[in-house]
Formats: sequence, C-alpha cells, structure tokens
Amino acid sequence: MQNSVFGFLHSYVTVATMSRHDGAGTQAVEPTEDEDEIVDAHFHLWDLANPYPWLTRHPPPIRVAGDPAPIATSYLVGDYLAETARQKVTRGVHVDAGWDYSDPVAETAWLQSVADQDGSLGFPHGIVARASLESPAIGAVLDAHQAHANLRGIRQIVNWHPDPDKTYIDIPDLMELAAWRRGFAELGARGLSFDLQCYPGQFDQALRLADAFPETAIILNHAGMPVDRSLDGFAAWRKGLAALAERTNVTVKISGLGMMDWHWTVDSIRPYVLECIACFGSDRAMFASNFPVDRLYSSFDALYGAFREIMAGASTDERSLLFRRTACRVYRLG
Repeated sequence: MQNSVFGFLHSYVTVATMSRHDGAGTQAVEPTEDEDEIVDAHFHLWDLANPYPWLTRHPPPIRVAGDPAPIATSYLVGDYLAETARQKVTRGVHVDAGWDYSDPVAETAWLQSVADQDGSLGFPHGIVARASLESPAIGAVLDAHQAHANLRGIRQIVNWHPDPDKTYIDIPDLMELAAWRRGFAELGARGLSFDLQCYPGQFDQALRLADAFPETAIILNHAGMPVDRSLDGFAAWRKGLAALAERTNVTVKISGLGMMDWHWTVDSIRPYVLECIACFGSDRAMFASNFPVDRLYSSFDALYGAFREIMAGASTDERSLLFRRTACRVYRLG
C-alpha cells in the first residue's frame, strides 16, 4: 500500500494549495451505497434541551469550522441513524459535543441512556467524554464517567493558534503544564484513551506527551487539523505527522477534513487521506464522519463515497482496517 500511496501523493500534492474559500463549490461525489461494514469512529449527538453553549450562544462562536447555525438544532440518535441508513454503519463512537464544561459527566450519563434505550441499536457503542485534566477534581470526574459502561476515553480540546479565530483555548502550552500532565497520568492507570485535537503547530508538544506516557493510547483527531493549505503548510503537517507516527501509542483519525476545506473535492482531500495512511499504516488509521459537524460541507453518503473512491486500489484487508477494525481495536468495541 505504501508505494501506491506515495504515487498518488506525487500526482496530487499540488492540490494541497486549494483554499476552502477558492470558489470550488460543493464537492461532486455522488452518494453511493457501501458494500463494506463501517464503524464510525467519531460522531456527535445533541439535544438542545441540554446545555451546548457553542450551539446556542448569540452570536455563535465562528472558528475554523465556520458558522454552526445550520446545525444548531437537536441531532438525536434517530437523526443519525436516518442519515447513515444507506451505509452499513454497525457501531459508532461518540466524541464530546461541547456540552457545558461545568458538568461533563451529565453528557456521558445522557449518552449512556441513549445507548441503552430501545431503537438506538446500541449507538453510541463507545463514548469519549470531556474532562478538564488540569482540575484538582479530575479523579472524581473520571470515577463518575467510568460509572457508565460505554465510556472508552477522554477528549479535552487543546487547539491553540496565534490566530484568535482559530484558537479554542487561552493557554498555548496546556499540554506541558504539570497539573494537566498529572490529570493525563490518570488515563493510562485507568485504561482510558485520549482523543487529541490540536493543530500541526502543536505537534512538538504532542510528541513530548506521547513520549512521556507511552502506555496511554492517543488518537489524533481530524488528521491533525491541517489548517494551513499552502504547500509549505502541507510539508510541515506531513513532517510532524510522520514524527507522531513513530510513536506506537499514537493512532490517527481521518475525519473532519471539511472543517479545513469547506468546498472539498475527492482530489483536494486525497493527499491528506493517503499521507495519514502512509505514515501510520492501515492498522493505525481509521475513517470517521465527524457528523453532524461535517454535514456543513457534504452528506454522509458523499463523504464515505469519497473515502471509498480514494481507497479503490486498496486490499480488502486494508479497507476493513480503515473502515472498521482499527476503530474496534482502539476503542475496544469487541
């Protein structure tokens, strides 16, 4: 697979300069029905009867993903099942959806009740919850999260960027702080993974984190969020990605690419998909939807149609790893 990956990259690397504002228009992938089983390694649900400040604040926060207004309505498990009905999505991992940070355990309790109810088909089968690792109360918070059977890991978004429109946090070196590291150390001791959402400019911090905690599984979200679409930006992202891939406790989620490329096409995301696989291998990479956030840019069918088109030359084994088996192993879905 690696030789074919680099062949594709040689042919398509120039599209890395495509801007999300270049007027490319909506992508042209036709929705097609998939013959492969899918485990969606990253999706979200929200009921706006619950507190989601980023969806209900006026005006809404405009960050790298754009204006959330089109998705600022309740998105329940029935909506997700309807959206994915043409695909063979058999299991899914819910990642924290921006519930009020003052009570993150309430989101986990709600999600577990959804998974346990009739008609949900068990979704979400895995839950990646939110926790503030620097909090003195982190042990009690993790205890409360772990009272719910489907909990698999924790995400605390650590995206910092010098552009205030792209930054999510106020502390550029949060991953380096002693208090935060003490909280992170709790994860490995409890058998929990960490979903890492950061920018390429933070990859050096991520490397030091992975080295300091080699027994803790770290899942790099959204291909490392390559927001700089220039050739130099692509090269810097690729160099950092390759370094992270040398750490065997790190895997990568190929997801959320629409957030960095609002008018994506198969050719514009192809280099990023293939480079992730070239660096990590199919056994340490997984496809995921990031829905409904990525519904801002395409349909679920179109997204997975693009993944299938890009992987058309891959073996059955490689495809099953990327679409299903890696996610099952990393998130312990059985």
